Amino acid sequence: MAALQGGDPDSWGAGWQRRPTDTLPVASGSPPPAPHPHAASALSGAKGNDSKEEISLQRPWGARWTEVLARDECTAVPLGPCSIGNGPSTVHKLRGLGTLKGAGLVGMASGPMSSADSSSLSTLEELSDAFDSALGCHDDSSSLGSDSELNGAAPYRQTDRYGFLGASGTQDGLGQPPVELIRHREARWLEMTSLWEKAMARRYKKVKVLCRKGIPSSMRARCWPLLCGGQTSMDRNHGKYKELEQSPGDPQWLETIEKDIHRQFPFHEMFLSPEGHGQRGLMQLLKAYTVYRPREGYCQAQGPVAAVLLMHMPAEQAFWCLVQISERYLPGYYSPEMEAVLLDGEVFVALLRRVCPKAYKHLQKHSVGPLLYVTEWFLCLYSRTLPFPTVLRIWDAFLSEGVKVLFRVGLVLVRLALGSSENLRDCTGVVETLEKLRSIPARLLQEDTFMAEVHNVAVSDRDVERECRTQLAKLRKVRPDFGYRPEQRLPNAKAVFDAQQLEDAQQPRKGRHSAHAFHIPEIVVDPPPPAPKEQRRLERERLKEQRRQEQERRRQEEAAEKQARKKKPPGRKKPDTRGKTFHVAQRPMLSRAQEGGEGEEPGPAKRNSAPYLETYF
Repeated sequence: MAALQGGDPDSWGAGWQRRPTDTLPVASGSPPPAPHPHAASALSGAKGNDSKEEISLQRPWGARWTEVLARDECTAVPLGPCSIGNGPSTVHKLRGLGTLKGAGLVGMASGPMSSADSSSLSTLEELSDAFDSALGCHDDSSSLGSDSELNGAAPYRQTDRYGFLGASGTQDGLGQPPVELIRHREARWLEMTSLWEKAMARRYKKVKVLCRKGIPSSMRARCWPLLCGGQTSMDRNHGKYKELEQSPGDPQWLETIEKDIHRQFPFHEMFLSPEGHGQRGLMQLLKAYTVYRPREGYCQAQGPVAAVLLMHMPAEQAFWCLVQISERYLPGYYSPEMEAVLLDGEVFVALLRRVCPKAYKHLQKHSVGPLLYVTEWFLCLYSRTLPFPTVLRIWDAFLSEGVKVLFRVGLVLVRLALGSSENLRDCTGVVETLEKLRSIPARLLQEDTFMAEVHNVAVSDRDVERECRTQLAKLRKVRPDFGYRPEQRLPNAKAVFDAQQLEDAQQPRKGRHSAHAFHIPEIVVDPPPPAPKEQRRLERERLKEQRRQEQERRRQEEAAEKQARKKKPPGRKKPDTRGKTFHVAQRPMLSRAQEGGEGEEPGPAKRNSAPYLETYF
C-alpha cells in the first residue's frame, strides 16, 4: 500500500471537527499535530462488538499493529506485530476484523514485541497523535464522497499519479522513463492490441518481453483484460454481470463484505468514503462474485485484488478479470479449503531450498512455516506488501507469465531479507524473522531494480510443475482426502488464450449457443473463368500430360512383354529312382536274316538310345 505522507499542519485549517461519520472521537478547535515518524502508512478500521472499533495500522510495507480503542474512554491497547498465519504460539484473535477462510489459516500470528516496535509505541500519546494526524486529512468536504468532481480539489488533497493521498508533487517524476519512451511503448501496445489474436498466436514471446518492461499506465485498462482472458469472457457473457449485480445475494456474505469494504486502500481517493463510487463498485463486484460462485463465496483476500482492478477499469471488466484470476491463474486459492495455498507453500519451500539455501536453513531452524509469510503475499498478489508501482509491474508479469512470477517475487523477498549472514545476525526467533521479512529497505524494492532481479531468478514453469507433483504426492500420503489438482491451473496468458480458442472451436459441435449468438451462412464463391491465353495454355498442358501418360503406359507394356519372352519353359521332370531296384539286361543279338529280309540293311541307330540294353524296374 502506498504510504501516507505527512503534510503541512497549517494547510489543514482550523475547522477540524468530529463528524458522525468519523471513525474516532477527536478533539476540536486546533489542528492535529504533525505525524509521528513511526506513524502507520495504512489505516483500516472495522466496527466491532460492544461499541468498540479495531484499527489496523501498517508501516509502509512493514509490520502491522492492531489496537482496540474504546469509543468512550479513548484508551489504546497496542498489540504485537502480526502476520497472517497459524501456529501453536502465534494465534491471536482479532475482534471485528475479517479473517481468512480455511482450516489452519484463520488468525493472526503475534508474539513479543521487538525493541524497535516497543520504541515506536513508547507512549500512547504519540500513537494517539499519529491517529489524529491521519484522520485530520478528512475534512467536511472529503467526507461526502471520494470523487474530485463532487468535492473539488482541496488545497491539501494532493495525490500521486496513482491516486493515493499525501504524496508530494516531486515524487511523481522520480524513476519515470522519458515521455518519448512512454509514447513509443504506448504506440507499440496500441498496434499489438488491435491485432491481439495474431499477436498471441504468433508473437507471444514479444508480448512477454513487453510485459516485463512494464505496460504503460494508460494501457493497463486495455491490456490486462486481454492478457487474462477477461475481455473474451465478458464478450461471451453479455449482460451476465448486470444480472448478477441486480440479484440480492446471500445476506451472510453481504454482511462480511460490508465489514471489510472500507479496509481496502483507505488512503486512495477512490475508496475514501462509503458514498463514493469506489466502495460502492467494490461492494457490488464482490457480491456479484458470491452469486456467480456460491460455493466459493467471499474470501477477504479478494478485496485488495478487486480494488486494484477497479482502479484501472470499469466494474464489469474488473469482475471478469477477477473470475479469470480465480479460476485460470489461481484455482483453489479462494475456496473454503484453500488447499492450493497449502500446496504452493510447500512448493515455495522446496524452491527456496535450491535458490537460497542460507535462508532456507534459517527458516527451518526457527520453525518458520511458509504459511506465516507466503499466504498474504500470494492471496493478495503482493498488493498489501510492496510499493504500488512495484505491485503494478508484478501484475503485468503475472498476467503474462502466470504463477511462477509469484514464486520468483517471494524468493527475491526472502533472499533480500535473509540471504546474508549480516541480516541473520539479529534474527533470533520467529518474531524477529517475520519482522525482517516485513522491513526490507524501500530502496531495494524500487520497481526497475526489483523486477530485474525477479526475472533473473532461475525458476521456470517446468520447475514449478515438477515440484507441484512432488509435494502433492507427499501431501496425499499424509492427507488422503487432499483433492486439489494442480493441472487445473494454466501456466501463462498463452495457455489461457489457447484454452479459450479451443472452447470457441468446440462450442458449435456441443451445441452450446448463447441466446444472442447468430450464425453466418457459408458462402461458396466459384473462381472466375480463365482468360483465353490462359485457357490455351492449360489445354496444352493437359494434352502434354495425356501424351506423357500414354507413353508411360506403352513403356510398361513393352517391358512386360520382354520379361515374358525371357522366361524359359519348364524342363522335363526326371524320374524319381531313389530307393528303387532296376535290372539291366543285354538285348539279344539277332542275325541279319532275322532282323530283316535278305539284302536289307539295318537302319541307323537312334541317337541317345541304348539298342542293346533294356531296363526293367
